Amino acid sequence: MSNKRNGTLYIGVTNDIVRRIYEHKMDVFEGFTKKYALHMLVYYEFGGDVSSAIAREKQLKNWKRAWKIELIESANPSWDDLSRYFMDCGSAPAMTVASPAMTVAAPSITTL
Repeated sequence: MSNKRNGTLYIGVTNDIVRRIYEHKMDVFEGFTKKYALHMLVYYEFGGDVSSAIAREKQLKNWKRAWKIELIESANPSWDDLSRYFMDCGSAPAMTVASPAMTVAAPSITTL
């Protein structure tokens, strides 16, 4: 999640992306995403199980900011808000990942 191109970044894991996008956009909970108005889904990965999704989340959180931006821009160069694909019940475009280490499968989702 982000607030603008090259803005503040938030990384998290969810098992229900539609619900989680809604919670972020509506500022349902106090915290980091509400404080910095992080309402744009700019990157996501689907994961097979919670353990691998959490491991991926921790990995991404430890990355340098420049690496995170490079990852976002490799799949979403214009920093479009991808949440519209989920909120409109349309089909979300697949995020292409550059290396097998970045691949996780559904239903857990890592967002950035």
